Amino acid sequence: MLNAIAIDDEPFALEVIRSHAGKVPFLQMDGYFTNPFEAIDYLAKNNVQLLFLDIKMPHITGMELMQSLRQKPMVIFTTAYAEHAVQSYEFDAVDYLLKPFAFPRFLKACHKAHDQLRHQQEPITADHIFIRSGYEQVRLLFEEILYLESAGNYMRFVLDDDRAILSRLTMTDALALLPPEQFVRVHRSYIVNRPKIQRAERHQLHLGSQVIPLSGAFSNNLQL
Repeated sequence: MLNAIAIDDEPFALEVIRSHAGKVPFLQMDGYFTNPFEAIDYLAKNNVQLLFLDIKMPHITGMELMQSLRQKPMVIFTTAYAEHAVQSYEFDAVDYLLKPFAFPRFLKACHKAHDQLRHQQEPITADHIFIRSGYEQVRLLFEEILYLESAGNYMRFVLDDDRAILSRLTMTDALALLPPEQFVRVHRSYIVNRPKIQRAERHQLHLGSQVIPLSGAFSNNLQL
């Protein structure tokens, strides 16, 4: 079951979501808010997996509301303006719904969120994880990951074929996804795949042609 709330200053827009949501068997709506500040207070006290969030509201925009949250749930933005789609990408939105939206389009967005939740809850398997990159779920084999690098609000998954996959994750989020016996933090900005280390020096590690800084604060994590 996917639990969600909806935030929109227009009561009619919330009624549309209420009507559509009642037809989605895996969706549980826990609240509808016309006042975004009441919603922020609710989010601070309750575990919410998904937001249906209007972008253009008086006093605070949907984007500003998302920025204010310490714990950011998945979000499906709702908007009457197609140009807001680009902004929704910056927040790694599950989807955006262009008003007025019919039930089939709403259901498609809900399925995206449900699939993403299942990937997040999927226990670490023997050989891979799924990460979200843009609007896609990307399957990564552990054996193909060379290292991870923190890049602002994102993590770069650098692969041994020199590809780099960007995902909106914190360092803590990334570590939680990876098997600790294989992946180790060696610097405030780097996680390395231990079997990929070819040579370790006092302040750096060599992974193929890549040189990764090794911080004294994390050197005890590394047991070669």
